Amino acid sequence: MKNQPQDVKPHIEPLNFSEELARAVIDSLSAHIAILDENGVILENNRAWKAYSVKNGMPKNAVFKGMNYLSVCDAAKGEDSLDAHNVAAGIRKVIKGEINEFLFDYPCHTLYSKHWYYMRAIRMSDAKPVRVIISHEDITALKLVEEALRESREELKEQKQSLEEANIALKVLIKHRENDKLELEKNVLSNVKELILPYVEKLKEVPLKPRNKTLVEIIENHLKDIISPLLQKFSNAQIILTPQEIKMVTLIKDGKSSKEIADILAISETTVNFHRKNLRKKFGLKNRQMNLRSYLMSMS
Repeated sequence: MKNQPQDVKPHIEPLNFSEELARAVIDSLSAHIAILDENGVILENNRAWKAYSVKNGMPKNAVFKGMNYLSVCDAAKGEDSLDAHNVAAGIRKVIKGEINEFLFDYPCHTLYSKHWYYMRAIRMSDAKPVRVIISHEDITALKLVEEALRESREELKEQKQSLEEANIALKVLIKHRENDKLELEKNVLSNVKELILPYVEKLKEVPLKPRNKTLVEIIENHLKDIISPLLQKFSNAQIILTPQEIKMVTLIKDGKSSKEIADILAISETTVNFHRKNLRKKFGLKNRQMNLRSYLMSMS
């Protein structure tokens, strides 16, 4: 069999839109369809239109042809009356040619379930006399999804607000605990300085046997090991330091050399080095490679 030439087009019989075919077409649509004249009178409606009306209480033998759709909308009362009046006003604008198309979505709930519909009114082009096609499409599934998304957004918003409030409360609680910790550290340092170290110093001045002297040194070293972590904050360190040592710390942090510090404080360089050594002991800096100024600069 030879191939058909590419430029030969198949013959297509034109559709003959008879009244019977037009009826079959609109009856096959899921949308509720009605055709109105220039006065809003229903000239034709499809099967879906009638089925929906019967479902909502209209008798099975109800006839919609000849019913004035605009009058029905105008006469509406109750909570949905505003929607009906808006629909009538929109259809009249289409009939008058003020607009080509009118779109409107509205709720139509029953006692048992919620429903939403999307209404479209459009003039039939070049129709004489005027004909307007009304269609109502069920958009309940879409609206339920939108409603679920809106509720989810509200829930997320509430959860976000709740988390923010909890976060604020947690920050306040942490701040209080931090303040409590600082207060406890200061109390420990104050007690060590005022109630323990003076007696350790006195014991060191008393002639002691070598064994007892070793015990005093062990006590002093362990005390310094206990309090040295608490001295990482300058506000705490000031409790345990002498006024002269505080001046030394300030000058060391400023990068002054031992000679410069000696000149500023009017003391010998040997005394400055003695204070440096004592500061290293108080801060627990046993590693000689640890720079004293770097340590002091790291203190909060």
